[in-house]
Amino acid sequence: MDIIETVGAILEYGETCNHCLGRFFGKRSFSLTNEERGRALRITREIAVNEPHSEPEPESCWICGGELSRTDAWAAKVVEAVQGIEFATFLIGTRVPPLIAESEEMVWSDLALRDPEPLKAEMNREVGKAVSALTGKTADLKRPDIVVILDIAEGTVEVQVNPVFFVGRYLKYERGIPQTHWDCRACKGAGCEKCDFTGKQYADSVEELIGRPVIEAFDAGNAVLHGAGREDIDARMLGSGRPFVMEVEAPRRRSVDLAALEEDINEKAGGRVAVHLAGWADRKTVQSLKSDKAHKKYRILVEIDGPVTQDEFRAALDQLKGVTIRQRTPLRVAHRRADKVRERDVLDIRCTGAQDDRYWVEVVGEAGLYIKELISGDNDRTQPSLARILGRTARVVSLDVVLVETANEFGE
Repeated sequence: MDIIETVGAILEYGETCNHCLGRFFGKRSFSLTNEERGRALRITREIAVNEPHSEPEPESCWICGGELSRTDAWAAKVVEAVQGIEFATFLIGTRVPPLIAESEEMVWSDLALRDPEPLKAEMNREVGKAVSALTGKTADLKRPDIVVILDIAEGTVEVQVNPVFFVGRYLKYERGIPQTHWDCRACKGAGCEKCDFTGKQYADSVEELIGRPVIEAFDAGNAVLHGAGREDIDARMLGSGRPFVMEVEAPRRRSVDLAALEEDINEKAGGRVAVHLAGWADRKTVQSLKSDKAHKKYRILVEIDGPVTQDEFRAALDQLKGVTIRQRTPLRVAHRRADKVRERDVLDIRCTGAQDDRYWVEVVGEAGLYIKELISGDNDRTQPSLARILGRTARVVSLDVVLVETANEFGE
């Protein structure tokens, strides 16, 4: 079947607008719009079969129902929908009703068309061009600030604002604060008497202390903290701090001064948490942060049941230095982590002093090494342990993380 016969076969399905007629041959050339291509094909066929020329009404098109002639109206809807949202780049998407999709696919299949362009592709492109002309913003297929979905069946526009990411380090000076928000264990976040109807297990978290000023600054829906590991709730995070990426969800503002934001966060955290913000990031930075196996240095205060001389204590620590430790999931976290045995190295461990029959110890461990269990043995779930070597009960009285050393300094 030659192209003239194919055009005639398409028109036999019903009244077809020039946009849709051109789309059925949309990938054959790139010098014409689909509407121009469709008009040229229609005229060529009418001349070939000696029929008088007549332009169809776009609204009578049996496939698109005239939607492809209303791209300017759709663009105006988009501009109205994005009012008040700061963005530099955008992407248009189209939700096509099943009946339209089935109709055009039927023609493609029946006539074995090899070069058609789907309706959604033309809608996305043409509405995108119109929106760009109206706003001065740029279409971006890969990493747009916002995505706008045109719902043809409903005649509505849906705006999805993509997140903003920035990177930094945080310090936690107060014990008893978890890294991220925890739902109340009793009510699972619904709110009950036990949590004073807050839905939270703890009143604050590092994530919330940083996130509240972030949400305000970006006029955002939420702020999610992605940390390079996490410290125990009763541990402080000192030294140079822990690397993190903050994901700012649905921000209506994007051009925020990070130096001013850092100052605002630190002021509002009231000395409980502090941050140093290093720069902007993206989702790949989160993936890199999570995959990086950071070494950590801890400062702990160890208590031993019964008298132990400093020489005995130091000799016991020497037996742990450079050793691979086998740790079954600790009892204290077994309710939320898989029960398995992990092998982690003690890179360095040393006694740095004594205080009231207790000993200060610095430990450098491979990522994932449970420090409290390295000392206590956790009922022999961790082997070897300081308690087992000494033959006495040993426990960590206090724990501070003083260094998180990553392979990559994310943006710093």
